[in-house]
Parts: sequence; structure tokens; C-alpha cells
Amino acid sequence: MKEMLRLLPYVKQYKGMFSGGILLMILMVGFELAGPLIAAAIIDNHIKLGEGNILIRPILYLIALFLAIKLMHAAASYFAQIVLISAGTKAIQQMRLDVFKHVQQLPIRYFDNLPAGKVVARITNDTESILQLFASVIPMFMVSILTIFSITAIVFYVHMWTGIVMLLFIPVIIIWGVLYKKYSNENNHIKRERNSDMNAMINESINGMPIIQVFNREDQIKEEFEKINSEYYDSASSLVKLESLTGENLANSIRSLVFAILVYIFAGAFLNGTGALTVGLMYLLVDYITRFFNPLFNIINQLSIFEQARVAADKVLEMLDAEPEKEEGHALDTFSGNISFRNVSFSYDGKRDVLKNINIDAAQGETIALVGHTGSGKSSIINLLMRFYDPGNGAIYFDESDTKQIDKQSLRRFMSIVLQDPFIYSGTLLYNVRLNNENITEREVLKALEDVGAGPLIARLPDGIHSELAERGATLSLGERQLISFARALAFNPTVLVLDEATSNIDSETEQLIQYAMNVVSKDRTTFIIAHRLSTIQHADQIVLLENGEIKEQGNHDSLMELGKDYYKMYEMQMG
Repeated sequence: MKEMLRLLPYVKQYKGMFSGGILLMILMVGFELAGPLIAAAIIDNHIKLGEGNILIRPILYLIALFLAIKLMHAAASYFAQIVLISAGTKAIQQMRLDVFKHVQQLPIRYFDNLPAGKVVARITNDTESILQLFASVIPMFMVSILTIFSITAIVFYVHMWTGIVMLLFIPVIIIWGVLYKKYSNENNHIKRERNSDMNAMINESINGMPIIQVFNREDQIKEEFEKINSEYYDSASSLVKLESLTGENLANSIRSLVFAILVYIFAGAFLNGTGALTVGLMYLLVDYITRFFNPLFNIINQLSIFEQARVAADKVLEMLDAEPEKEEGHALDTFSGNISFRNVSFSYDGKRDVLKNINIDAAQGETIALVGHTGSGKSSIINLLMRFYDPGNGAIYFDESDTKQIDKQSLRRFMSIVLQDPFIYSGTLLYNVRLNNENITEREVLKALEDVGAGPLIARLPDGIHSELAERGATLSLGERQLISFARALAFNPTVLVLDEATSNIDSETEQLIQYAMNVVSKDRTTFIIAHRLSTIQHADQIVLLENGEIKEQGNHDSLMELGKDYYKMYEMQMG
């Protein structure tokens, strides 16, 4: 229940609406229970069996009252649903916003082992389950419990023995609820986990569809999905079986047992001549006993939804409990562009260092090229530079400030990055360049695109910079996506530019375009380049050759060629 308590702040934000909805449901219960009392009064007081005199006017008044109560019951039910669903939707809207905002503040390390599909499931599917909890389950529980105890109290008042019999079955229902929770909990957890796994796998499969098809892995991927889907089905089937065993079948059995006991009591009283019931009272008791089990059915039907929502809440709260990036350190108001790595070592898992004793000094406006085989540590240096991670040992200095002492957002304000496979968002070309930063004008966006050589792209698009781009830039070439990424970097006017393998996997013509754009963007900026094509970095002020996380060679192109070692061999191999 601790998950439910932690959701209370979202309820409190809209407590007026929730309270109003619950009050309407309480009125609905009152109107519902008043009907049988009026009907019993008509039967016993105004319709005398065996007597010829029936007064029509009082009966018509009571019938009119009965119909009015039914109309008020329908109105209360209608408005209660509208109010509670509106309140629940508003609460979930705020929760989704909080979760999404929190996810954006989480460190990169958090996502290392968490597939994107699972994050999507937390924000969408799980919060939708919690909506059912707010808008339906909890109000229904409250009203059902109120109905059960109200009927028991009324029946106890009008016929004590019937009330006692009904009262005896309430502990049975409570015990049943506890047992249901115990046996359904594990299956609900498995069901939610497998649902997240399926979302993650579908997301990965769609993004990686070209690879799957080229390598003919469709059958293998289908088998993996089938396994996850089967586990989901098994857990869902177990829940259905549990609900079938303890659902309406159990409630109907209890109801039949109650009627059997009451028939025995009534028959015994009638035969002994000690407690014959009036027709109206008999109608009242039968009606209330039937109504007594309706809220039980409601509780039974909602228990599985309640348990699913509880598990979903646990998943959402687990994400909200993840420690965000701490907003600590001083703001970096000015930064000339001097960067220094001093004896930096780093490990992702705390066991094996992927960087060892790295020392690099980059003066303002210099270009530093990082080269080396896969796994040598190039991307790790960039991760530390962007403060996605912090060094385990040593320090990185921006001018004379240790980056650990600088606020991360403040630091990143001076930086831009161009990725090997640039990410293009669904939206216009304008949006993709300025990323909704209204401080960057349309004129500046146009200039940035033209400066990096993207003029032909603007001319080709039907609405220029206002043209909508497909998701992930599916209709653009790799070169065009990279030009957009360069324009984005230029528009933000960074002090430090990071080019992450920006010139690999492209043809010679596109390489020339990219090289031109790179020269434009990196002019007068401190630039770190990760490159596989050594021909593109001959102009670099420093080339750092990495191997197994250590600097093996360091210098400019000419000095490393004169050295005649590993860089020389790599260059000669690439040049043929």
C-alpha cells in the first residue's frame, strides 16, 4: 500500500474534484438504497393483499418519488464519472509530465542497461494503468464498501437475523481479498515486465529493421519475441484462472449460501409461528441481499485492475526514485575555450579502467583529433568532456575550473556535438536546427544552413526550412543529416565543438561537403574530433593516438609521420 500513499500528492492537487466525485458517488449510493424502501412501503402500507380498498393517490406520490430518486441516481452516477475521470486524467497528465521531466534529468549511466522501450512503457502504459486506479478503482472500492456496510446496517435494523448472517460473510470477503492479492502479485509483476520487454524489443526491431532483413534474422527475432510473448500470455492466463476461480463464481456461491441460510431461518420462523414476514419486508430483504452482492462483484472485477495499477505505480515510482543529475557547482559565466585533461582515469563499471592517465592540453581555438581502434577510449574521452560521466581519478579543467565544480547545464551551454549518425527529430527543418530555442532567429538558422553548404537541401524541400522532416530523417541522405547537425552546432555558436566520427561511412563527394562544413563550424573554436579517416585530420593541432585507454602517441600530423610508428602505419595503410 506504500505505493498508493506515495501517489497521494497527485490526488491532493485535484482534491476538490476527487472529493466532489466521491460525494456524488455517495449520493448515488443513497439514492440507490432508497428505492427498495419506497417499494416496500408501497407494498406493505398501500397495497393490502386480500383487501379491496387501495388508495391510488399515495401510491402515485410514492411512485413519483421513486422515479425522481432513480433520475437523481442516474444524474449523480453520470456526473461522478465525468468528474472522477477528469480529475484522474489531470493527475496522470501531471504525473507523466513529472516522469518525463525526471527522465531528462537522469544521468546517461541510468540508460546504459535500460532499453528505450521500457522507458516508453513506464511513461505511457504504466501511467495509463494508474489512471484507472484514480478514476475508477479507488472510488469504486470506497462506494462498494459504503454500500456493503449501509445495506448490512439497514437489514440489521429491519431484520436482525438476516443482518447477522450477512455480517458473518464480510470477514470471508476480506480473507478472500488478501489471498487474491497474495497469489496475483507475482503474476502481475511478470505481466508488466514482459509488457515492457515487448515494447523494448519492438522499438529495437523497428529501428534495426534494415540490419534484421539484410542478415535474414527475421525468424530468430520472431522466436525471441515469441518467447517473451508466451511468458506474458502465461502470466495473463494465470491471472484469468485466478479471477475465474475467485471471481463471480465465488460471489454467486456466497450469495446462494446466504439465501439458503435465510430460507432456513424464514421457514423455521413461519412453521413455528414466531416470525412471519410481510410481503414488503420480504421484498426489501431479497432486494437488499441481491444488491449486497453487486458491490462484491465490483470489488472482484476491480481487484485485478487494482493489482495491475499497484504494480504499474511501483514501476513508475522506481523511475522517479532514480537519482537525477545533481545540480551542483558554480555557473560557468565565461569560457575562453582552454581545456585540460590532467592524469584522468575512468571506469564505467568501477572495475576495469577504460581510460588510464590521460593528459591533453587544448588551447582556445585548437583542434584535437582522437584516433585509435574500436574500444581504444575515444568516445569515453568525449563522454567525460560533455560531463555525461566524471573521471574516477584526475580532473578536467575548463580554463582553470575543475568540471566537477561546474554546473552541468552551464558547462554544456558552451558546447555542441555532431554525431556520426545525427539524430533528426520529427518536425520542421527549422525546429531541427534551433531545437525550439526561440533566441535563435529564422534568419540565423538560414545563415547557418547556407554557411555549412546546405543551400541545395533548402531549395529541394517544398517549404524550405518550414518543411516537415520524416522521423529520424528517413528521407534524407547521411550527408544531408550531417549538414543539418553541423548547422545546428553553428546556430548555437558554441565555444567547444565535438565531432563524433562525423566523417566515417560516407563517399568521397559527401566527405568534401562535410569537410567544408567542418572547417566552417570549427573555425576559432576548440574542437575535438573522433575520426577514422586520417586524411580529414591532417590540419589538427594535436593528434592523440589511443590504445586500450592509454595515449600511445601524441603530436601533429607531421611530427607523428616523422616518428614512423603506429600512426604512420595507420596512415600509410589508409592511403594505400
